[in-house]
This record gives sequence, C-alpha cells and structure tokens, in this order.
Amino acid sequence: MLETITIFDDEAADKKQSHRITDIKEAVRDKNRVNIYIDDKFFCSLDISQVVDLHLKIGKELSEEEKSQLKHASEFGKFYQRALEFALMRPRSSKEIRDYLKKKTLSRKVRVKNRKTGEYQTKEKQGFDASLIQPVYNRLEERGYIDDERFAKLWVENRNVSKGTSAKKLRLELQQKGISHQIIEKAFNETSRNDQDELQKIIAKKRAKYSDEQKLIQYLLRAGFDYSDVSDALSESSESDCS
Repeated sequence: MLETITIFDDEAADKKQSHRITDIKEAVRDKNRVNIYIDDKFFCSLDISQVVDLHLKIGKELSEEEKSQLKHASEFGKFYQRALEFALMRPRSSKEIRDYLKKKTLSRKVRVKNRKTGEYQTKEKQGFDASLIQPVYNRLEERGYIDDERFAKLWVENRNVSKGTSAKKLRLELQQKGISHQIIEKAFNETSRNDQDELQKIIAKKRAKYSDEQKLIQYLLRAGFDYSDVSDALSESSESDCS
C-alpha cells in the first residue's frame, strides 16, 4: 500500500557492508508497523508492506547510503499513513489534501510527560520533511483517494440533502474547497437537485419559527436563493396550507 523504494543494490552493498539488521519486532503502538534494529540499536519503523517490498530480513547488510534511504522510506510511510487516515475520514478535495500535507510539515509545540518526575514539559515536535509532500500526494492520487470530480458530485448530492441548500451556497462552498468552475458546473449538470425543491424543504422547517413572512424572506435570500424563486415558493406553500 505504501511507496516501494528500490534502495538495495547488491553490487553497491558488497563494496561496503558496515551495518547489519539485527532484529525486526512488531511495533507496540501500531500493529501494522515493525521496528527495525540495526547493529542491535533501534533505527526506524516501517509499514509491514514496506518490509516485504524492500526484502528486509534479519542479517541483511546495509551501507550508510542504504541506511539513509531506509530512514527516508520510514518517514514516507508515516506521512502517508497520516494522510491516508485524513483522506478516509470523509471525502476531501485536492486542496484540502494539499493544505493538510503542508500543515503536517510544520513544527508544533507539544506537552510531554517526564517519566522520572511526572511533570509535563513543552517541547517542539518537528514536522515531516516538506520534500515528501508531492510523493505522498501522488500516491494518494494513484490510489484513487483524490478525485475532485467525484468529490464535487458527492458534495452536491449529499450536502444538507434533508435540510435544503441553495445552489449558490453549494457553489460557493466548492469554490472555497478549491474546486474548479468547470468541475462545479459538471456536478450541477448531473444532479437532479434544484432550488425550487430545496426552498420547500427549508420553508417546511423554518416557517413556524418566522411569524413575520418578511423575516423568512430575508433569511431565504441570505441563504442564497433568488427573490423570484422565494416568492413563488412561499406562494405555493401558502396555497398548499389552505387546501
């Protein structure tokens, strides 16, 4: 699932094999990752699939360059996993994904408990390497987790579907999420939602709250509906109530 990096060149390794993988243990906090020990010392953690893809095993000899590349693979795996979890929480636009990836490269202050004293200390936690943003983004896109057309269609079809929302408001929300005009229009051309039906949903829910019809009209206009549509919908609703 994670990036496969071809880092082991047998000929190059034969020239300088100064380090050896001495143990591979299951990580305590994440059962999908394992801890790699080099020369009897913890070196990094990797996703299980990375270990398989990179053909790692106890006794494997590594050069300094291979150790550095292994660390890079470890960072990629961690970063990708965080990004994947973010992408799976709900559909995301490409802009949301990029913004998240950039945020995760920033340093931040965290409170850490001192094991000896039991007191909490504030420390600065380094973010991920910014050079990994594009590789992680590319992998998410390759796996189908980034698709602005699908995102826009889902947003239009499911956003406040029971409460009602104006097309103007939906368009604005999609623009704020970085969706292009062309993709937005394509999503609206393929939906059966329309402002007339959306207005009736809102009026049915809000009419009792607004005894003054003018206040209800103002509310609907602020929600992004056209005055003519609001007027027609209120008239239709009043006729329905009287019948």
